[in-house]
Amino acid sequence: MRTSLAPRPTDVDAERRAWPAVVAVMMGIFTIVTTEILPIGLLTAIGSGFALSDGTAGLMMTMPGLLAAVAAPLVTAATARVDRRVVLCALMLVLTAANLIAAIAADYWTLLASRVLVGIVIGGFWSVGAGLAGRLVPAASAGRATAVIFSAVPLGSVLGVPVGTLIGDVAGWRTAFTALAVLSAAVLAALVLTLPPLPAQRPTRLAVLGRALRRRGTLLALALTFLIVLAHFGAYTYITPFLERVTGADAGAVTAVLVVYGAAGIAGSLVCGATVNQYPRATFAAAAAMIAAGTLLLPHLGHTLPGAVALLVVWGIAYGGIPVCSQVWFAKAAPLTPEAATVLFTASFQATISIGALVGGAVLDRSTVSTVMTLGGAAALAVVVLLGVTKALGPKTSR
Repeated sequence: MRTSLAPRPTDVDAERRAWPAVVAVMMGIFTIVTTEILPIGLLTAIGSGFALSDGTAGLMMTMPGLLAAVAAPLVTAATARVDRRVVLCALMLVLTAANLIAAIAADYWTLLASRVLVGIVIGGFWSVGAGLAGRLVPAASAGRATAVIFSAVPLGSVLGVPVGTLIGDVAGWRTAFTALAVLSAAVLAALVLTLPPLPAQRPTRLAVLGRALRRRGTLLALALTFLIVLAHFGAYTYITPFLERVTGADAGAVTAVLVVYGAAGIAGSLVCGATVNQYPRATFAAAAAMIAAGTLLLPHLGHTLPGAVALLVVWGIAYGGIPVCSQVWFAKAAPLTPEAATVLFTASFQATISIGALVGGAVLDRSTVSTVMTLGGAAALAVVVLLGVTKALGPKTSR
């Protein structure tokens, strides 16, 4: 006999049907993250193919981040009244085209043009898709669905980039982008088949973003995000040249190290996700200090593969928690406008990826890859200092 405490079949069935949509959005972000950072693993191969320096090849990381920073607010505002299902599917179609263009690019400038399209997709898809969990599943499951969607970020590092790098090593970097185009098309099909209609709610206008930006807490979140992402991507974009030139790792070893780094990132994401809401300041400071330790010590202890792997594990655990730390600070700074907080998080994060890769490339072309690591560590230390001297500006619950 069914009691009133038992779940209604319609509720259970609705939730069961909703989870494929959650997974489809997660796979969309996974594909985007992999597309964005895959050049880190293929940097030397692409540079050799077009007779470029590593610093110039690093523009492949600069372009998407720069465009994503601009696209995040503009795409969100321009599509404020468009069904979110339509927006996500359209953006995934653009990503498919971008990967195809990269695969057949006859020159480096065409490849960079494809990365412009990638940047637009990053800014739009993240800003719209990252906050959809609560609309896809019942409220009681929203937290779990959000965790599933955000798991795409470390999965891109632990699975997407190493697999893409392996494909590039075996069959050439163009084949890696072809594989990403196929994956993008498959994700597009999944989005079309699983997402329900999602009419726009509470449209985020540019004026709302402007008001959020005037808050002191938001400005602090921007400063923290800028420094830590500058530290990470200014150095990590060039981790492959470091492992090859300083550590002496071959292509297979580099791929293995990236897998280990990504696995550490997943662990760090879980740990920080469990502590950041209650201890946002301490969690952010610990992650920044670990990144500083990893990058500052690499030039001294990274000459052997065991030393490099150990430091990259520390670095990976720390960076795995950075996206959630940054987003929590933005959310606490703008609690009444969650989509605006997501847009600001996406824009600032992506802009700094671009700046970090650009600065790191400029330093690398004029100095050594060890210098790049050292400067990244200095920027991470600046985050620890900033967190220590700005207690009054942080989230009210911070410790």
